[in-house]
Amino acid sequence: MTLFGTAGIRGPVEQITPSLALSVGQAVGEPDETVVVGRDGRETGPALAAAMEAGLESAGADVCRLGQVPTPALAFASRGRTGVMLTASHNPPTDNGIKLFADGVEFDRDAEQRIEGAIDAGSSQSAWDQWGRSNELEILDPYRTAVAAYVRDQFDEFGESPLAGLSIAVDCGNGVGALATPQVLDALGATVVGVNATVDGHFPARESKPTSETLSSFSEFLAEGSFDLGLAHDGDADRLVVLDPDGNVIHEDTILAVVAAHYTATSDADDPVVVTTPNASARIDERVRNAGGRVERVRLGALHEGIARERAAGDEFTEVVFAAEPWKHIHTAFGGWIDGVTSAAVVAALVAAAGDTDALRAPITERPYRKVSVECPDQRKADVMAALESELPAAFPETTVDTDYGIRLEFDDASWLLVRPSGTEPYVRLYAESEGVDELVAEAQAVIETAVADAA
Repeated sequence: MTLFGTAGIRGPVEQITPSLALSVGQAVGEPDETVVVGRDGRETGPALAAAMEAGLESAGADVCRLGQVPTPALAFASRGRTGVMLTASHNPPTDNGIKLFADGVEFDRDAEQRIEGAIDAGSSQSAWDQWGRSNELEILDPYRTAVAAYVRDQFDEFGESPLAGLSIAVDCGNGVGALATPQVLDALGATVVGVNATVDGHFPARESKPTSETLSSFSEFLAEGSFDLGLAHDGDADRLVVLDPDGNVIHEDTILAVVAAHYTATSDADDPVVVTTPNASARIDERVRNAGGRVERVRLGALHEGIARERAAGDEFTEVVFAAEPWKHIHTAFGGWIDGVTSAAVVAALVAAAGDTDALRAPITERPYRKVSVECPDQRKADVMAALESELPAAFPETTVDTDYGIRLEFDDASWLLVRPSGTEPYVRLYAESEGVDELVAEAQAVIETAVADAA
């Protein structure tokens, strides 16, 4: 496919044009159906939204305009109907994108291929007297109320205010998370300070992608204050980064393991399942196993497909209790979408229940982690990966091997390594986590480099 990547359509606005939005709208729209349309705070959002609405309506669909909303609020609004979110997530302000939802879940590959086929076939326009109509729909308040109610239900032993006594700083990064996360945390009883909490499509305060580097000023703010917790979003609030009171970013896999263990331990299912991705740490498997569940993996960007697969493969005793890849979580009991706002509230409640961030992460074994890129021309990748399927297990014979999504080797002590080809650059990626990570990476990298040379 040429339009859709791992998270919808995304790119510079020279590519994500009103003309493209019009075509996608006409491909998505169906007569007598209703489509909800939202956008983040980017400068190009209003024009793209107008073009998208024109395409949808000319195809016969009615449109509910949500205006500026976090992506999870759009997904929430798409339950029982189709949803279109205009966002480039954590990309720079010069970019924009289109994400499609059906009944609260991102379009799968088959649905995206149908849309591409319809666009390639040319515009489909309804008769003049069958065009759709549009109206505005307020979704932010219902969404915020629903998130707060969900968290209260998850932590019902703490009553109406499970975050009472907790002081939280939230760096919204000038994104639309400012319209939901501070309000939800406040409703749950926390004392909240919003940072960069004005929506601005230029992202003047920092880059939209929250990382240790881009959050340096926020880290200093936390360290100089008296907060219990720091939280940070990307531009559309599907991602969440968690920081301790000293301003240190807590590793994303540690947060994933904590939340996964919570959902596993509190599930009534006999077979609780957590879905994650191949690059996620074995610390998740450790905590989920200890809580009585199991972990299954799916390719990056396809958590919704993994959820559907495990539900179809399971029986009446199986429940997918949580799905996540680093920084992005699906709270399956609440909805089928990635939701950074709900993650913020759930993580805050877990911190409140534990007492502080140190106690929260204490049960997690955090081993040193490395990521390395090994140069590999695109035309050699298939041969290299085929060779590594036998050569890596031969180099590390005391491992369990999984080749579903790259090559993942797990050791008895929960150390692991993953090798997979980059989908966008001429590299083979190596991920490793181990107490002896430098030695492990050096040995694995040597095997990979030999395979690349042999494939020449």
